[in-house]
Amino acid sequence: MREELILYRKNNLVNKDNFEKAKKKVIGIDRQRLGIGTLSEKTVHAILKNYYEPDEDKQEIPIENYVADIYANGEIIEIQTRQFNKIRDKLTTFLPLYPVTIVYPIPREKWLIWIDEESGELSSRRKSPAKGNPYIAFLELYKIKMFLKDPNIRLKLLLLDMEEYRLLNGWSRDRKKGSSRYDRIPTELVEEIEINCVQDYMQFVPYEMPEQFSSKDFAKAAHIPVKLAQTVLHILHYLGIVQRTGKKGNLYLYKVADV
Repeated sequence: MREELILYRKNNLVNKDNFEKAKKKVIGIDRQRLGIGTLSEKTVHAILKNYYEPDEDKQEIPIENYVADIYANGEIIEIQTRQFNKIRDKLTTFLPLYPVTIVYPIPREKWLIWIDEESGELSSRRKSPAKGNPYIAFLELYKIKMFLKDPNIRLKLLLLDMEEYRLLNGWSRDRKKGSSRYDRIPTELVEEIEINCVQDYMQFVPYEMPEQFSSKDFAKAAHIPVKLAQTVLHILHYLGIVQRTGKKGNLYLYKVADV
């Protein structure tokens, strides 16, 4: 089962043509950089909404005293760029009635562009050294952990390359530390990772893990910080993907469960 899921993840191709169509619909073919942030909703959210459902009659649909981003064919899609804790009430209402897919975009590579608030001048485009990965999603999944076993919940984790525009309004001398994010413009959809059932979380366990391992072992194999690995393992343990076998010092020891 683990091998099948890993191969499935690698072969999960994205529709780049449809993504480009959604981009052009939202930001135009020849986007003027000074026009960013003028939309009523942030650009990533708007593009992904049109990527998954181009028909505007199926967008922003009132359901059960809430508004679903997309409602089509009896299913709901919610685009959530952050703060999963804010959709708990929606999930409590929607999940007993409808299949719900949560789409979460993750910046894989991003280029930073700084905006001077006074002049409106934009800096040159510089690549951020930070690089995103699917494990980052677990920091948000922790906030809705209580829903992850529900058979009606689905997840799509999207790895995107993007430009990030930030205001030069921070507290440091160069005004960058503590600055505010203005908008993000996706440039490419790189990968889409689907989670359609609890067993699909097995794809996040590195295949080369030893029979018994700690969060430090997991972090090394997954190429993520130990603190993030601990959050990932907390969720995987809750879902029954891994089991705790004991402790070594202050660290729990785990093994992959038979699922």
